[in-house]
Amino acid sequence: MTRLHNPTRRLLVKTLGVSALAAGGAFAASDVPPARPNIIHIMADDHAFQAISAYGHPVSRLAPTPNIDRIAREGMVFRRAFVENSLCSPSRACLFTGLYSHQNGQRTLAGGLDNTKPFFTEALQRAGYYTGVIGKWHLPCEPKGFDYYCLLEGQGQYYNPGFKTKESNGAFVQENGYVTTLTGDHSIEFLKNRDKTRPFCLFVHHKAPHRNWMPKEKYLDLYENVEFLLPDNFFDDYKNRCEPARTQKMSVAADMTLVQDLKMDNEKGFSDAGNNGNIKAWNRQLSRLTPAQRTAWLEAYGPRNARFAAEKPEGRKLAEWKYQRYMRDYLRCIKSIDDQVGRLLDYLEKEGLRENTIIVYTSDQGFYLGEHGWFDKRFMYEESFRTPLIIAWPGRIVPGVVCDELVQNIDFAPTYLEAARAEPPAGLPGRSLSPLFAGGKPVDWREYLYYHYYEYPGAHYVCKHDGVRDKRYKYIHFYGKSRDSENLNCGELYDLEKDPAEMTNLTGRPEYAEVRKRMLRALADFREKLNIDEY
Repeated sequence: MTRLHNPTRRLLVKTLGVSALAAGGAFAASDVPPARPNIIHIMADDHAFQAISAYGHPVSRLAPTPNIDRIAREGMVFRRAFVENSLCSPSRACLFTGLYSHQNGQRTLAGGLDNTKPFFTEALQRAGYYTGVIGKWHLPCEPKGFDYYCLLEGQGQYYNPGFKTKESNGAFVQENGYVTTLTGDHSIEFLKNRDKTRPFCLFVHHKAPHRNWMPKEKYLDLYENVEFLLPDNFFDDYKNRCEPARTQKMSVAADMTLVQDLKMDNEKGFSDAGNNGNIKAWNRQLSRLTPAQRTAWLEAYGPRNARFAAEKPEGRKLAEWKYQRYMRDYLRCIKSIDDQVGRLLDYLEKEGLRENTIIVYTSDQGFYLGEHGWFDKRFMYEESFRTPLIIAWPGRIVPGVVCDELVQNIDFAPTYLEAARAEPPAGLPGRSLSPLFAGGKPVDWREYLYYHYYEYPGAHYVCKHDGVRDKRYKYIHFYGKSRDSENLNCGELYDLEKDPAEMTNLTGRPEYAEVRKRMLRALADFREKLNIDEY
């Protein structure tokens, strides 16, 4: 643990197992347990840790997130937080069930969720919590364990989106405005109208900054004069890596589209390499804009698009132009999220709710901001596998502390249930994070994490793979079909201390033979213990 503030601020936390708390145990050394905390889980969609200034990445120094940083100053920043499957629907299923993808059935974006598996929110309800979820849902079932919901349709639309509630009888009712602001509006309404006799648990699930990165009108010019530094491996040639790194289709240069992704005006002759589906999708999104919104868009993007048309960049210059427009739009979307985080924090403080509320900021997975030349996620490489996680809990977490232990999104359910003193479902594979909140490392904390990605064929053509990571090394095993093979079977080993950008595959290096054996044993142990049925 790294302490960012005075060590005399350390607070004592007595941590007990979930079963002990559910049976009436206490958090502190008093015979009288403290009031059960409220819980607010804020989750963005595709928010890279690189784009949160509390993590200190060069990108975030140019595009800071002051309100998310407020949570970091008051709480704990997790520098080794990861997902089990870097994809929207599987990640959300892991959150609510507390189970790995093969255990809850949601392995890919398509259906598969086993609806007989309990959501931990059902246990919170039984324990007396008033529960709500607002924003992106993206699961093939109706919400379980929620007193209130206000959900976007599918991925949601950035402008004038539709929301459904219990009162709308399954219909999505269009609302005027920007999706991030509207999600903030509904979150404040939930807090105002909740059952104030009960503790609450609220999930605020933002659509942004998911592709295609449409900023709010007031931020259409933000960062326009900022040049973001290309990652050192933006023009990666994928030497010595397995085939999937080379055959993916998530390249900024080759696969990011001019019209749908980068807002070029197709009426002036721009196209997406003949992909009329992208152009039709973009036209549908533009058709949702009000006249005032459309005017703001034309005033912002029209002159920029005209300059692009006049310059006609090609090759590396075109790739670099794409990167700059991508980054500016992506970070403009995050600016709106940061605004709404600040608005929510201000409301909690004004209403006297801040002191007894756990606030979590995270993403459903990581995201590539040009590393390896990519956007999107899916791979087990660090920028996708790793996710931001910041937790503040006044009186329980030492302010301004950094945690370097390995944690994963299957840990949310046991953490929240323990805090709520609620009975957990049987067989949860994750662990409560509470032993880490006091600033130390429990002697029995995990040494390895397991990852598994299943969606192939599918968008971006990332091959199936699983793998393990410890604090220093990572082993990835690619299997199944690929674009060039019917029986892919390839491994990659990385020394993250010496090679944090994961550019050198160490498989076959004799000096790493023992490390590889150890990582393979750990991988085999996970497969056996978890009854993994494909690899």
